[in-house]
Amino acid sequence: MFKKISTLLAVATSLALGVTGCTKGASSDATDKDMTKLTVGEVTHSIFYAPQYAAITQGFFDEEGIEIDLINTQGADKTMAALLSGEVDIGLMGPEASIYVYNKGNDNYAVNFAQLTQKDGSFLVSREKNDNFSFNQLKGKEVLGGRKGGVPEMTLEYVLKKNNLTLGTNTKSDEVNVRTDVQFNVLSGSFAGGEGDYVALFEPAASEIEKQGKGYVVASIGEESGLIPYTAYSAPKDYIKDNKEVIQRFTNAVYKGQIWVKNHTAEEVATAIEPFFTDFEKKDLVSVVERYKSIDAWSSDPVLKEDSLNLLMNVMKEANELDKKAPYEKIVDTGFANESIKNIK
Repeated sequence: MFKKISTLLAVATSLALGVTGCTKGASSDATDKDMTKLTVGEVTHSIFYAPQYAAITQGFFDEEGIEIDLINTQGADKTMAALLSGEVDIGLMGPEASIYVYNKGNDNYAVNFAQLTQKDGSFLVSREKNDNFSFNQLKGKEVLGGRKGGVPEMTLEYVLKKNNLTLGTNTKSDEVNVRTDVQFNVLSGSFAGGEGDYVALFEPAASEIEKQGKGYVVASIGEESGLIPYTAYSAPKDYIKDNKEVIQRFTNAVYKGQIWVKNHTAEEVATAIEPFFTDFEKKDLVSVVERYKSIDAWSSDPVLKEDSLNLLMNVMKEANELDKKAPYEKIVDTGFANESIKNIK
């Protein structure tokens, strides 16, 4: 199955390799022979992960002697499966996947070592333009929420409940029906095809729907939900144990990317990540980056904090997707992130 994913996503992989090749050696003395090649599976390909793409194009991975082979695995469940099977070395996904794996008793469970984003990156899209949107307007409506048990869908439910909405099947006018039967990677197409009254989409999908005139962003789920460890890098426990130096260098590059994005304008960030979004107009890239900057979506450092993870697990429990919490000290290792902060200014 994972071979098929890699084949289908060859274009994305080639793009990532091409960008890495262009920047290789720009700020490092590492030679091709010295470079450590890592396959990284990202849960989806999105501007939401701008610090990662900036770290590649700005040569930060090169400085650390790392060459990235980037694969879009299209879902946290698929990313985790690829990680545990050895198809990828490092996975970028929601920490909920590592919680599920740990609770199932897997000996070589996944450990989160660097957080990338600190808020939900999805936006609520309506069929009609609405400058005075309120969540009460969702009563009696159908929302395409994505895969049940995934962080996007669970966070959406958390936000709806936070706004005193009742989840149901739309049989009552005061209920909101959150559909979980539409896969994450086809949410946009399904909504454009006429399904649902609203949909929760990541960028660039949300902006693309707006450009097509088939929907309009009315709210930020991340702004409503607050700080949550939405996406983090993880690797199997044994892999981290055997490759501590590599994980440290990888974390260093990620942190450099986070610093760079924080200290540069939306236009500069858009220029940096443009090679990864070649069919996206520059002005639209700038707009999306500004949108993410405005809600403070990106973590300022790679440390995944315990209170943040606890909030995520509370969200999971409220969604009836978690029977017991996983111990923070088992599924999170902050040593690499703290070392990066200590040594990189």
